Amino acid sequence: MINSRIENYRNMTPAQRLAALAAAAGLSDADRALLAQPGALPVERANGMIENVVGTFELPLGIATNFQINGRDYLIPMAVEEPSVVAAASYMARLARDCGGFETSSTLPIMRAQVQLIGVSDPHGARLQILAARDEIVTAANARDKVLIGLGGGCRDIEVHVFPQTPRGPIVVTHLLVDVRDAMGANTVNTMAETVAPIIERVTGGQVRLRILSNLADRRIARARVSLTEESLTTKEFSGKRVIEGILDAYTFAAVDPYRATTHNKGIMNGIDPVVVATGNDWRAIEAGAHAFAARSGHYTSLTTWELSKDGRLVGTLEMPMALGLVGGATKTHPLAQLALRILGVSSAQELAEITVTVGLAQNMAALRALATEGIQRGHMALHARNIAIVAGASGEEIDKVAAELAASHDVRTDRAKELLDALRGHKSRK
Repeated sequence: MINSRIENYRNMTPAQRLAALAAAAGLSDADRALLAQPGALPVERANGMIENVVGTFELPLGIATNFQINGRDYLIPMAVEEPSVVAAASYMARLARDCGGFETSSTLPIMRAQVQLIGVSDPHGARLQILAARDEIVTAANARDKVLIGLGGGCRDIEVHVFPQTPRGPIVVTHLLVDVRDAMGANTVNTMAETVAPIIERVTGGQVRLRILSNLADRRIARARVSLTEESLTTKEFSGKRVIEGILDAYTFAAVDPYRATTHNKGIMNGIDPVVVATGNDWRAIEAGAHAFAARSGHYTSLTTWELSKDGRLVGTLEMPMALGLVGGATKTHPLAQLALRILGVSSAQELAEITVTVGLAQNMAALRALATEGIQRGHMALHARNIAIVAGASGEEIDKVAAELAASHDVRTDRAKELLDALRGHKSRK
């Protein structure tokens, strides 16, 4: 059983963190070697993944600790370049852990394939003709993927949407609703859409154009919830009640103002995207679906909600599309994506989706807490100081020394880092 509460993890060296991770997650010697070496993705394998390969591009891979979800501990791999993201998620998970952790749920992994029909003068009549052929369409779609059917998935039903007036005339769009099980499902639903296109043309007399999935996976939803006491949110400078009031005000701002909601939701995706990338999934699809879902009411708004319970607790929830897979694509070809899934120990794509949404909720909680108290820059710039030290030319032990000075003075600038580095090196030279 994994224990995600690893003491002093942040202050360890990378080698010490790897050893602690290996012990906590039960990693093999081969897994440890894969993480320890640079270039875990060989160029030869990368050349088979995309076109015109000339090399590989690496991102830092960190481990978010302290997460307890539905009573189970998880160590969560996150691939991201932005400072403070992994630290913030881990710290919020620690606060939530003391309040019972996170709760999650999800729907079945239903993806939509869209088949666009044009060339009909009676689009509503064509809709009924397509619905009358529902059984034939579903049977034809399922005949294309016997493996998926054997796993308990397949096309479950159809929907037909009518756009009677467009600049190109009436358009009728058939949606195939497909349970893709542990796949992301793009290839599966695209193939099914192409398969049923001739049937739709035959029964309507129209012409099919596009046959493609939708990344607005609003039938494939993952949800996370957290409930925090005043005591857990109390800081040296602020009472828990004051922090809760500040978070509720910050959330309300995002709920009503799309300019604020955009940055608010970006903070949520700061937590979600690194998990999606680390597991070899399609972060562009997740981003597109998330922002479309945030605007589904016609008003772009917050993906999360924050409320006050009767007993004075702060309750946060996040519900959004999460089309992730454990099979196919980079999840099967990238060695580190496979290792990330082993560290997580997930058994289904739905479990992975619930974990990922949880990290998004934790990240949002961290941002709102900072905004409601000392401001976003204090903690972020302290962690960003290491980057600035490196840009200024620091190396080895110099990085931590220069970064500490920058953070202590709350003056995180490259020119100031160069001054500190010159002073440090001058002191060494004199010694």
